[in-house]
Amino acid sequence: MQKISSFLWFNGNAEEAMQFYVSVFKNSKIESVSRYPEGAPGPVSEVMTGTFVLEGQEFMALNGGPEFQFNESISFFVNCETQEEVDDLWRKLTTDGGMEVQCGWLKDKFGVSWQIVPTRLSELLGDPDREKSARAMQAMLQMKKIDIAALERAAAG
Repeated sequence: MQKISSFLWFNGNAEEAMQFYVSVFKNSKIESVSRYPEGAPGPVSEVMTGTFVLEGQEFMALNGGPEFQFNESISFFVNCETQEEVDDLWRKLTTDGGMEVQCGWLKDKFGVSWQIVPTRLSELLGDPDREKSARAMQAMLQMKKIDIAALERAAAG
């Protein structure tokens, strides 16, 4: 068990969310599920908590009720090596009610915020040529899903 895990609060759909996330990311699995017993505050046999792993990162899910909702103040940052990886994750995470936001950010159908970012973006934004970096930044600010080729064209001038 890792020392620090992300803990996600759901409203009755924790099991669906865990199944969705392990279908999106490679090297992922549901590790454990506990269900509400008789006399507990949740519906009997509904998932109470679950542990799942996405690309080596452990998460915990709780069906805690409607009191708390996800918002953009917390997001999961996913480093992508290729445009194909960006496109694949973007498509999967925005399906069935997900929402494209801005600058590589999206919200999935559960309301969880993700940043799907190619490593090339960081390289271009950190380029010692400040004008090149600024052009890449301006291009990125116009995007929802990050397009590596468009960033490189903008950076090149």
